[in-house]
Amino acid sequence: MAMQCNVKYLILLMVIAISSCSNQKKESESQPLFPKGNKNTSKNFTGEVWLKSLVDADTLNGNTVGNVTFSPGARTNWHSHPAGQIILATEGVGYYQEKGKKKIILHKGDIVKCPPNLPHWHGASPESKFVQIAISSRDHGPAVWLESVTDSAYVSN
Repeated sequence: MAMQCNVKYLILLMVIAISSCSNQKKESESQPLFPKGNKNTSKNFTGEVWLKSLVDADTLNGNTVGNVTFSPGARTNWHSHPAGQIILATEGVGYYQEKGKKKIILHKGDIVKCPPNLPHWHGASPESKFVQIAISSRDHGPAVWLESVTDSAYVSN
């Protein structure tokens, strides 16, 4: 009887331990990698966008790194970067398009290397928010902002 009670007690402890680990995993998965930041009020975006600067350019390193969160349907204007840009997709489903090419769909873990001085845009799909880490160099100057991406261009292939 004592042995049977110990086995039941051991099984109960194992269930509690596994349940606890499972809950911790779910909580950490729902936490964003970096803070969402502040709502962007720039005219260079369509829709709701949040930006958290992670690294500012300085005399030691001319790179900027930002965490950008796009609500569904939100996007940048067409723009280019004199030194190019790198986009690291961290959450959701996004779009990226270079001038004259078809847009591509981005998922968590995708990486895009935007060539220098090539107009492009990026943002969220209509159904999902999209979070990205944007890495840009200011060594050759700031981003050059162009016209907004029209709704018809946004939904086209």
